[in-house]
Amino acid sequence: MSGLIALLDDVAALTRIAATSIDDVASMAAKAGTKAAGVIIDDAAVTPKYVTGLNPKRELPIIWKIARASFFSKLVILLPVAMLLNYFAPWLLIPLLMLGGLYLCFEGAEKIYHVIRPHHDAYVDADMDAGDPAHLEESRVKGAIKTDFILSAEIMTISLNSIVAEFPDASIWLQGMTLAAIAVAITIVVYGTVALIVKMDDVGAWLALNAKSGVGRGVGKGLVRGMPHLLTVLSIVGTAAMLWVGGSILVHGLHDPNFLGWAQPYSFIKDLSHSIAGDSGFGNWAVTAFSDGVLGLAVGLLLIPVVTRVIGPVIGSFTGSKAHH
Repeated sequence: MSGLIALLDDVAALTRIAATSIDDVASMAAKAGTKAAGVIIDDAAVTPKYVTGLNPKRELPIIWKIARASFFSKLVILLPVAMLLNYFAPWLLIPLLMLGGLYLCFEGAEKIYHVIRPHHDAYVDADMDAGDPAHLEESRVKGAIKTDFILSAEIMTISLNSIVAEFPDASIWLQGMTLAAIAVAITIVVYGTVALIVKMDDVGAWLALNAKSGVGRGVGKGLVRGMPHLLTVLSIVGTAAMLWVGGSILVHGLHDPNFLGWAQPYSFIKDLSHSIAGDSGFGNWAVTAFSDGVLGLAVGLLLIPVVTRVIGPVIGSFTGSKAHH
């Protein structure tokens, strides 16, 4: 009996420790996950286009395929790689983060450039001309999985860097659990949101045709009419978030003493935010975010000719095709 009581006491102690660890993981994940906001919004904004023009009955199965691949990429491939890098070569995290920041700046600037100077993408045109629905779905899913892998790599790198910076004394196991929690939560949020977005017009159409009240039919018509505007707003917010996060990564990476340790442009933006907003917390954040976004846009615009005329053709020479981002 005394042995059983001791065992139960040990189980209770372990339960308390586990509960504390789960609470720590949740707290760390919440703080670190917000740093990847720009990539998360971009992920949610990009994915709906992969089901455009397909049979509505295939929309949710396609989203599930992409989400399942995203879980696999984050938890089975990227999580172990990230933790191994953090343990054996932590000095690589900042350079990898900077590469992710450059990618975000390029993506955001390219979207703005495309609006200012519209141009065709041969791959998009070929995709839209595909006559076989099964082939079209397969190609769309493959493209979405590739895009998701890149965005997932950025999310995991940004999140891990935030975890290490915010909680330097946390054990590697706690850091790993936190990163896994972030990966699961972000994937659920992104693809749950995407599923709601792509089915919202179907729900609206059903309400418009079948609702018994005028209010219900009005709501349905509003959902159908509002979907294009929602997607436009989401795209704009996603682009702004990419430039803000990308610029912020570059600014803090250049200022990091473990990387280059440059005082500028970090000090300039900090002084600018204080001179404009004073001690206002939100004002300082707004000025800093805007400045980071402007810097991200400038860097992204400079990267467009480099990527399209140098990096793209080099990648194309190895893959045997015209490279596109």
